[in-house]
Amino acid sequence: PALSFGEDASKGRINIALHHYLRKCKIALQHAFRIETSINMLGDGRSQRGFVRVERRLSAIMAADVVGYSRLMGGNEVGTLTALKAHRAEMIDPCIGKFQGRIVKLTGDGMLVEFPSVVSAVECACAVQRDMRARNVDIPEDRRIEFRIGVNLGDVIVDEDDIFGDGVNVASRLEGVAKPGGLAVSGAVRDNIGNKLDLVFEDMGDQSLKNIEFPVRAYNVVIADGPAKPVAEPVEADKPSIAVLPFNNMSDDPGQEFFSDGITEDIITDLSKVSGLFVVGRNTSFTYKGKAVQLQQVAAELGVKFVLEGSVRKAGQRVRVNAQLIDGTSGGHLWADRYDRDLTDIFAIQDEITQAIVEQLKIKLLPKEKKAIAQVQTGNVEAYTYYLKGRQFFHNSTRVLLRLARQMFAKATEIDPLYARAYAGIAICDTRLVNWYRAEIPTDEILAVADKALSLDPNIAEAHVARGLALGNDGHGEQAIAAFERALATDPNNHDAHVAFARYLVTHGDFQRAAPLFEQAIKLNPEDWQSPLLIDNVLLSLGRTKEADDYARLGIERAEEEMRLRPENSRPAQLGAPTLARLGERDKALEWLERTLFLDPDDPIVTYNAACTYALLHESDLAFGALEKWASITGSEQKMWIESDSDIDSLRDDPRFASLMARLESARATA
Repeated sequence: PALSFGEDASKGRINIALHHYLRKCKIALQHAFRIETSINMLGDGRSQRGFVRVERRLSAIMAADVVGYSRLMGGNEVGTLTALKAHRAEMIDPCIGKFQGRIVKLTGDGMLVEFPSVVSAVECACAVQRDMRARNVDIPEDRRIEFRIGVNLGDVIVDEDDIFGDGVNVASRLEGVAKPGGLAVSGAVRDNIGNKLDLVFEDMGDQSLKNIEFPVRAYNVVIADGPAKPVAEPVEADKPSIAVLPFNNMSDDPGQEFFSDGITEDIITDLSKVSGLFVVGRNTSFTYKGKAVQLQQVAAELGVKFVLEGSVRKAGQRVRVNAQLIDGTSGGHLWADRYDRDLTDIFAIQDEITQAIVEQLKIKLLPKEKKAIAQVQTGNVEAYTYYLKGRQFFHNSTRVLLRLARQMFAKATEIDPLYARAYAGIAICDTRLVNWYRAEIPTDEILAVADKALSLDPNIAEAHVARGLALGNDGHGEQAIAAFERALATDPNNHDAHVAFARYLVTHGDFQRAAPLFEQAIKLNPEDWQSPLLIDNVLLSLGRTKEADDYARLGIERAEEEMRLRPENSRPAQLGAPTLARLGERDKALEWLERTLFLDPDDPIVTYNAACTYALLHESDLAFGALEKWASITGSEQKMWIESDSDIDSLRDDPRFASLMARLESARATA
């Protein structure tokens, strides 16, 4: 009954605080149990208040969640969603139906399912995990979709098609303590199963679960391929896994961020040389850059056991680096150190951090791994700083920034004539300036610089990529392909190598080989907005329209984020405008085109993409006007690109197009 307060002053003062407390309790109960108050107005104007009856029942609840979902989505959003949908349609949903389950709700990476029988719930969970194990046999470890599953038996509150209450909450929390690919159940489930199923239950002890008042006894269910048997020997543990988060720039100058980013990338590179350690790639780790995150949450999202974080403060000729290694499960500190050194010691600091992690994780290094980690590209901090600046400019690849990047790389080689990566940087910049912007740099000169890099270090993928681009531009197709393949063999995780090889194949009409290279590039770099937009045409040419649309929308989403972060960069809008036009978003396509023409009106790639946008919008006169301007200033790769670009298919039957292509062919022959 409601507590009423009369008008009498003494009664009005009987604990006003209690009145507010009870009012809050009532509101909380209404929200927690989804109770609605019905008010029926009577004929005399009075109201009658009452609570709707609450429906409860005893149910078995299964909660499932994808392990490392953020990492998988960051690596390849379209591929992950496609695979997850396939698993559900082909196996999971039919399995749930077979055991009389009901899917209550779906989240992006999980589901909540209700069963009338606890035996059915556990049988279904075991079947799903066994089938997922079989489906993952031929899938690379870093691309596997694995579930954690929790099952509980408890009282639930029913609200239409939804269910609530502690019975549901415990199942969701049990899923969090389950092993990847495993099943955790509550004591109530274990007791009710008894000997009805031939399963082995491993006691996990009392678990303190988030937002659950009392500890819950939990059991790990041993899921064998056939009937479960007691396990005599433990399964060999997976190798340690780690994510290195971007080190924070604590310097007074925000412009020094390239330096802290460079240190992070080099630590990732060194750790990646250790065969006994799984290291999350640079591009995935950098999705957390600038974000306030809980390290345990990061570890769960990326599916790793350990997280390294740190900070860098650079002041004059001094540098301070803080680093700490975190247990991703408990959040506890395994190791931490601070390095106050001269700036010239930065390479030694990186080496010491790598060695400390290897020691803490008790990893045995092979002799060749010790040598690889100890090897440094340069011992000169000034050269290293110029190289890092060049790498920062290169990532955006507009004409102005490519020239700046080349200047930085060249300055690095002046300071340290033995700096292999800086020579590779010069070569890759030169190939892009020639292929995209018609710069007059002889092929022999580019090859000489790339060969110089490889003579100093034969394992630099970028130098092999530069050779591939230069050789391809000079008509040496077989040698070009061999160089690209060598780049990928040297560094299978090199994003730029995948994109460069894919682009080369597109210019030669080999869409079948280009598609998987673009897909891998998207997986390697969760922030890559270019590859999803470039693969759009490739997939359309292969008749894979649904996938093309999915990648196109992913590319637009990522391009919008890139435009927000770097509004001065025209390239996201350059590639995005034609894609928007193809998707039927005319106004937005023209808006993006206007933006890119304002930022870089004389850039030939901007002009070409303007032509593509107009062609897709059926503005043929505007398209040919743009193509005429582009033809007089474009580079060699772009001239080959137009031959297979589906964006301008609507123009190919126009006599003006044949005339344009004849002039391009003539110019190419005399070049």
